[in-house]
Amino acid sequence: MEFDQHKPIYLQIADAICERILTGLWPEGERIPSVRECGISLEVNPNTVARSYDELSSEGIIHNKRGIGYFVSPGAKNVIRDKQRESFVSGDLKEVFRKMEILGISIEDISSLYHKYISKGSKE
Repeated sequence: MEFDQHKPIYLQIADAICERILTGLWPEGERIPSVRECGISLEVNPNTVARSYDELSSEGIIHNKRGIGYFVSPGAKNVIRDKQRESFVSGDLKEVFRKMEILGISIEDISSLYHKYISKGSKE
């Protein structure tokens, strides 16, 4: 994983975990790597990973079963999706609309591009 210098590493790790949950790589109820395992695989200090796990735990996305490890919480996908939608609509989407207006791109243009993207399996 390559880290962005403009965002704290623990938040980037939390985002990567959320993406794995959203894509189904880590299903709800499944155990996730331990803090130590994750730290080794990402080559970061386990304390940084622990901070990510604490953040996700406080949001109800993962939970700790003492002595067993961390697990994806039931409903985690919905929590992540709601949080990311809110962030997208209040931030990124406003910028997209601003650019559309400046560049003269209509909502119909975007709709057409979106449907082409979806029909190709959204893998590009």
